[in-house]
Amino acid sequence: MNYGHTLAFGTFITPRSDAPERVVALAQRSEALGYSLVSFQDHPYQPALLDAWTLLAWVAGKTERIQIAPNVLSMPLRQPAVLARAAASLDRLSGGRLALGLGAGAFWDGIKAMGGWRLAPGEAVGALGEEIDIVRGMLDTGERGPLQLDGDYYAVAGAERGPAPAHDIPIWVGAYKPRMLRLLAQKADGWLPSLGYIQPHEIAAANATIDHAAREAGRDPREIRRLLNISGQFTAQRGGFLKGTSQQWVEDLLPLVVEHGISTLILMADDVEVMEQFMAEVAPPLREAALAAAPQGAAGPVRRAAALAKRRQGIDYDRIPAALREAAVEPGDIAFARVRSTYMRRGAPGLVLRPSTPDQVAQALAFARTQQGVPLGIRSGGHGISGRSTNDGGIIISLDQMNSIEVIDRAARRVRLGPAARWMDVAAALEPYGWAISSGDYGGVGVGGLATAGGIGWMARKHGLTIDHVRAVDVVLADGSQVRASQRENPDLFWAMRGAGANFGIATAFELEADAVGRVGWAQLVMDASDTAGLLQRWGAAVEAAPRDLTSAIILGPPRRGQPPIAQVMAMVDSDDPDTIIRQLQPLADIAPMYDQSVVLTSYASVMANADPADHDGQGEPLGRAGLLGQITPAFAADAARLLQSGVVYFFHIRALGGAVADVPAEATAYAHRQANFSVNAFGTSRLRLDALWDGMARHFQGLYLNFETDLRPERVAEAFPPATLARLRDLKRRYDPENVFRDNFNIAPQQEGA
Repeated sequence: MNYGHTLAFGTFITPRSDAPERVVALAQRSEALGYSLVSFQDHPYQPALLDAWTLLAWVAGKTERIQIAPNVLSMPLRQPAVLARAAASLDRLSGGRLALGLGAGAFWDGIKAMGGWRLAPGEAVGALGEEIDIVRGMLDTGERGPLQLDGDYYAVAGAERGPAPAHDIPIWVGAYKPRMLRLLAQKADGWLPSLGYIQPHEIAAANATIDHAAREAGRDPREIRRLLNISGQFTAQRGGFLKGTSQQWVEDLLPLVVEHGISTLILMADDVEVMEQFMAEVAPPLREAALAAAPQGAAGPVRRAAALAKRRQGIDYDRIPAALREAAVEPGDIAFARVRSTYMRRGAPGLVLRPSTPDQVAQALAFARTQQGVPLGIRSGGHGISGRSTNDGGIIISLDQMNSIEVIDRAARRVRLGPAARWMDVAAALEPYGWAISSGDYGGVGVGGLATAGGIGWMARKHGLTIDHVRAVDVVLADGSQVRASQRENPDLFWAMRGAGANFGIATAFELEADAVGRVGWAQLVMDASDTAGLLQRWGAAVEAAPRDLTSAIILGPPRRGQPPIAQVMAMVDSDDPDTIIRQLQPLADIAPMYDQSVVLTSYASVMANADPADHDGQGEPLGRAGLLGQITPAFAADAARLLQSGVVYFFHIRALGGAVADVPAEATAYAHRQANFSVNAFGTSRLRLDALWDGMARHFQGLYLNFETDLRPERVAEAFPPATLARLRDLKRRYDPENVFRDNFNIAPQQEGA
């Protein structure tokens, strides 16, 4: 019998309270010897034993890779909702290394003495079923709303779910009798009996009971891993089952693996020499013999039936490339809640593929192209305002595992970045070298989305856009080919990737040249915005007149009832001289009465360290409009003031450009609006009302920056790229992506043949 699981080995260590250091040392030795699991029994009523949960937490902190599990928890003394929260916490703290072995309870005198209930056998099974439901429900953060359960043994009245565990924590159940076997077949991920309580010849019948009950419950029996606690003695002469030489152990265990599908053997031993001999002389030949007897090997994990039921139509999940299958996330997976959404958008994709190499990116793209009619999105950091890096029912190729940061040429200040590296991490990595790359104003943004579009950062006027520092890009094209784009290799693609990259391929690595940047001045000023139009004009004039060392932004919102309107002005001065910093900031400080101010001498990395590391959990759909300005004229300022007073906009933001940005010729990159001095964007709550007001301001703008735009009307693309630039892009699109595979993010349609 082959249930498709890889053969693994673990240890079962007695958690003696009189020798806690030895218990932990045995766990560490288990890891060093190559065991994949260490487990401990749970008898809370027994003072001779350490508390299993406390011990698990301690061992997790003293080890690095080994899986940890109770073997098994006495659930009548473990409140399941609290246990679920504790399990999620320990799983996150341990890096996804926890498994839960659960038992219905035994030794009822001890349980009752500790304040637990004395349950009849049938009652204990029923209670365990509810306990498993509660644990799963608490861990399922993908479900909206609190957990409700009104059972015969437990009532959960609106418990908040979470936190999300680091991985899908498997639940294994210790069971022997038919009713318990049927329960685990319906609800658990593994069967965990012990030799001594079950005999080898009884395993086949128990497996049959589990398999039949699983099928009746609509499950594939392969979902259920078969584990077994074993013990014996190494002796020179055979003395019975698991009493003999290492080779005789192999002979005794092989039928359990091959004929009965046992895929995890857990050695019950507190003797280091026994642990060592087993891993040196039993595990390797047993694994080899099992593979020879079942040459097809392990088919890999099988998703639960409940997860399979959440698959979306149109995606052939069975044909996901083997190299991508393990990391792929489906709607029914517990990890789905962490990957479904982006920073600003709530999503419900049908599949998230997570390649870790360019070859895997090509495989992911090839698979996605075979899924006719299924939307495709590409995600680097998942922060995009304009992008569609999540969707409904489609495929997402998430590059989150490709987040490397590497200095490749110190003399040239050349760095190589993965597309999912976050700019705050890039800034932190470059700071020890005295370098920085101007890269947006939020540290949680991924490299890929910014470095293919523009990159308007806190040193744009001094050092230009992020794309102006890109020296090469590795790209997977629509046909799956992998190319390098630079001034010398595929220069036309290199031109397109710097400003319109989302339309041409999947960037798998960037090489950029950093700037030498020391400490900087960082100012945050809160000002009276009662004269909104006048404030905007004065701020714009001060920025344009400032030395290039200074780059600034201004944020305004609608006036609040009973309070004066305020503006927040932020500015960075690329200088470590306090007098220079104050001198360059003073004109900004003079534009309006000030309510608060903060000016510090700090590092660029500290300014960029402003992102929450939590998983994205965007809600709804952002409504934003964007435009580029030459100057903040009186007419524009008046229209902006009316926009803020309308109640339609809740966030209004202007970022400074000009300076080094304008030094680059317009034709040098696909981002061509080089003469604009300001980037303007606004967020509102009503698409119709926002569009009506914004479209009325169109006369002020000279193009737009797509990364801040959410309006998908086709004229937005024409506004983002001047006619000659757009014509060249459409011609290149015909060459590099003639079937328009990359079309979800402000599509540039390929030029038609002969047009």
